[in-house]
Amino acid sequence: MAGKPRILVVGSGAIGGTVAATIADAGTAEVHVVARNPAVADALKTHGLRTCGIGPHRVARAVVHRAPPEKSFDVILLATPPPAVEQATRSVLRCVGNAGLFVVLQNGLCESRVAAIAGARRTVGGIVTFGASTDGNGVFERTSTGGITLGRIDGTVSDLEGLARILEPIGPISITTNLLGARFSKLVVNCAVSGLGTVAGTTLGSMLRKRVARNAALRVMREAVAVARAEGTALERLHGAVNLDWLADPGASNRGVAHWLRHAVLLAVGFRYRKLRSSMIRAIEAGRPPSVDFLNGEIAARGHAHGIDTPCNAAVVSRVHQIHRGEIRSSPTLLQSLP
Repeated sequence: MAGKPRILVVGSGAIGGTVAATIADAGTAEVHVVARNPAVADALKTHGLRTCGIGPHRVARAVVHRAPPEKSFDVILLATPPPAVEQATRSVLRCVGNAGLFVVLQNGLCESRVAAIAGARRTVGGIVTFGASTDGNGVFERTSTGGITLGRIDGTVSDLEGLARILEPIGPISITTNLLGARFSKLVVNCAVSGLGTVAGTTLGSMLRKRVARNAALRVMREAVAVARAEGTALERLHGAVNLDWLADPGASNRGVAHWLRHAVLLAVGFRYRKLRSSMIRAIEAGRPPSVDFLNGEIAARGHAHGIDTPCNAAVVSRVHQIHRGEIRSSPTLLQSLP
């Protein structure tokens, strides 16, 4: 990328806003942001991108657009909720040339969806390992440390160093040749954190203090690891992550010292990410569809294809959709009803 690269961040939620603010403040790229929400767009234009929480508090400036601009960009960072990723990709196809890159920051396994629209060579996975939240008015709180892991579905990584330099101010940037293994590792965790967090309706720290929640988390993750193994996917440890092949081993006993060691690990995870609140709760509160079908639903669907039972993940999908429809309310007591 010759000269100062131009990036377009599509989505102004917690992750998109935090990434945009950090890069704009560091000056590693000229930053543009698409914020479709009029209130958020006005706040960003008036007050800048404001960050708080872990790390420096910033007020950074970026060019804010209500719709994709008629401009060309070197990198497009897709930071919408997963259900909107395909529409978002189509909306900015004209904004990048053949040499430009689409970076998929969504949770789940969205790279194949983007690649089908933008092309596999231009599609890069960006697995976010830090936590963030937003008040919905242009203030972005970083709730945990971490960085981004980059890679492609086909394992080619030779041209990603320039992208890594742009993103470096965010935190540790790593490049993997095993994107699917890294993605599946994040998916295993998201199924427990986001899925169960939406059912419980509490922060991760509050939820994982309860034994019933930790047991449910182990069941959800074990089902996901079983699916990954059935697909021949080798899980890859992400920055700061625990060994999921041990923590969520489908064949592990629910008794003994090792079982309680797993509970201790989950307690530690809950403490580290204690402020984390599921983005699906915020989506439901805002009247948007939750992304549970891209998380726990992905595990349930793939499990069915392999003849693997995934009752806990399937139940989470059902509960979240019931919450979205207003039939039930999020509550920690709902965790007791999960199989």
